[in-house]
Order: sequence, then structure tokens, then C-alpha cells
Amino acid sequence: MSSDKAFIDFIVDQIDIAGTITYRKMFGEYAIYSNGKVVALVCGNQLFVKPTAGGKLFIGKVLEAPAYPGAKMSFLIKDKLEDREWISELMRITANELPETKTKKKKK
Repeated sequence: MSSDKAFIDFIVDQIDIAGTITYRKMFGEYAIYSNGKVVALVCGNQLFVKPTAGGKLFIGKVLEAPAYPGAKMSFLIKDKLEDREWISELMRITANELPETKTKKKKK
């Protein structure tokens, strides 16, 4: 099931204080970026945050699930989507722990 544009707009609005937030549609679903790093996926109108040690510590009891069949496990966020401060802090923590994105070399 593809995610609704209204749901991605809601999530992006909730986390807009977590840095420079952008998103990109891919195969009917969305990748969410914070300061140029993919921090989460929205699949089937659910939020899947990339797992990090700091994120796990911040969340406490973590619910993990793959964003799509065959995907690595992610933190599935259900209960705190309405808590703008909490979800923004989770995105900041996640972005800070993820490595810098690699720049693609241009083909000659």
C-alpha cells in the first residue's frame, strides 16, 4: 500500500524543527532526509526510523520492523507521532549518528 501525500506532509510538519527536512518519493513510498541524510522511511503510512544506538536509548522500549519485505529492521514509531518535540529530537539524534552521505563520482 502506498503512503498518502497527506501523511508525509504531516510527518514533515511534525519534524520541521529537526534541521533541514526534505523528502523524496520512491516507488510510492517516501524517504525523509535531515540535513541531507536519510533518517527515515514512510511506507504504508507508517514511520520507520533508521536504527542508531542513541535513538534506541532515547526511545527506550523499541518496536522494530522492516519498512518493506526484505528491508533491514527499523524503529517503527506509532505512539509518538503527535509529539512534535519528541519526534524532532529523535530525528536530530538519528541524523547526528549517521555517517555523512557519500558524494557520487561523475561519469566521464
